[in-house]
Amino acid sequence: MADQLLVVEDDPTLRELLSASLRLAGFTVHAVTTGAEALDAVRQGPPDLIVLDVMLPDFDGFEVVRRLRNDTALSPSGPPPVLFLTARDAAEDRISGLTAGGDDYVTKPFNLEELILRIRAILRRAGGGRPDGRLTVGDLVLDPDSHQVTRGGAAVALSPTEFSLLKVLMEHAGQVLSKEQLLDLVWRYDFGGDHSIVATYVSYLRRKIDSVEPQLIHTVRGTGYVLRRPQP
Repeated sequence: MADQLLVVEDDPTLRELLSASLRLAGFTVHAVTTGAEALDAVRQGPPDLIVLDVMLPDFDGFEVVRRLRNDTALSPSGPPPVLFLTARDAAEDRISGLTAGGDDYVTKPFNLEELILRIRAILRRAGGGRPDGRLTVGDLVLDPDSHQVTRGGAAVALSPTEFSLLKVLMEHAGQVLSKEQLLDLVWRYDFGGDHSIVATYVSYLRRKIDSVEPQLIHTVRGTGYVLRRPQP
């Protein structure tokens, strides 16, 4: 089941563009215009995450989050995570947003690909709709708790770095990730523009994961890599 997002944005053009892009990325999206509408939407059924503008026609996004945090009747199971998406880029605004209870703060103009990665990261931290934590793509299964990987029921032995790389690819199954993104998500280190370590470890993974058909890890020339679900 797709994760459900609530988009709160008063600019109609941006609201429609953002909603369409997030749906294309695989999310279920409900969009509203004001803070009051956002609170009503949460009251009717809490989303998995809220993408929230700060500057709204009635009251600002910081106040929306404060009310969500302080009024348990709005969301009895706990307030949903919030990603602020706003033109207010001053340091004090960022601090205010995170202090109010936001989980991330992205300023406009923004990179859509980065925004989607940040949304997925928040959802993973919040549980991401996977109660047992396991990731499954076709017959490939990764269990982060036991640190075990199987393909077609057979155990696959991976090094810690190979495991981390596969986990990121599975978490973003169907999404092309650039070498720069993989460096940031897996190694969290700037190698000075040298991306060769990514290609090396993708090659290691392929030998272990794609030794049987169908092939799951694909190269998108000039862009990066993607782990694709097998076609039925």
